Parts: sequence; C-alpha cells; structure tokens
Amino acid sequence: MAEQEKGFTVKDRRMFSADEPAAADNKATASEPSQSETERTAADEPEQARAPLPQINFPTFIASLNASALVHLGIIEDPVSGKAEKNLPMAKQTIDILSMLQQKTTGNLTPDEDSMLKSILYDLRILFVKEKG
Repeated sequence: MAEQEKGFTVKDRRMFSADEPAAADNKATASEPSQSETERTAADEPEQARAPLPQINFPTFIASLNASALVHLGIIEDPVSGKAEKNLPMAKQTIDILSMLQQKTTGNLTPDEDSMLKSILYDLRILFVKEKG
C-alpha cells in the first residue's frame, strides 16, 4: 500500500518577546503553494508601522463587545465609516451575547470582572431601552 502524502509541516518557533521577531519554520511540498506575496509584505512591515494590540483577556474582550454595542446604538461613531448610525437589532444581539457570557461565566470571574460585566450590561440595557422607545 502507498503511504498517504502529507501536504506540509509547520513548526512554530516564534518567540513571544517584544525584543525578538517572530520566526517560523514552514516546509511545503512542491505541490503546495508557498506563502503568498501579500503575507510576505505584511510580515516584512516595519514594527513601528503596526499598531500595538491590547492584551487579550476577559476585560478587554468585554470592553470590545461594549464598544461594538455602543456603535450599533449610535452612541459612538463607527471607526470605519466615521458616522454614528443606529442598528438596534445588532445592538440587541451584542447585548444578548454579553448576557450569555454573564450566565456562562457565573462563579468563574474575579470580583472586578463580574462587576465590570454587570455594570456594562446595565448601562447597555438602559441605553437600548431609551433608543428603542
């Protein structure tokens, strides 16, 4: 029986330090395409040209959903269009997502995380009722 051919092997050797650039050892067979030109361009972009990303944790995730809901409520401008437009169904969906997260994470949050989530949900619900009414 013939062995099944593997397309490629990826070994992630990135260093997660601000001082050292990311490095990866990608091996591809001749039949597989190599890294696209656009990916090379983005990877070769100078470090100072890229905006620093916030640390990923529960509070930043909740803050991101809060900002999304505020955009959909028309409270803050959409960063892409620069306009404040209401989309109440999307606002409701985002508030429902936050509510689901509150239910699913009960007992697993720090007191600060729990307080932040409760406060954001309360404020968003009040704003939604005002905008809907």
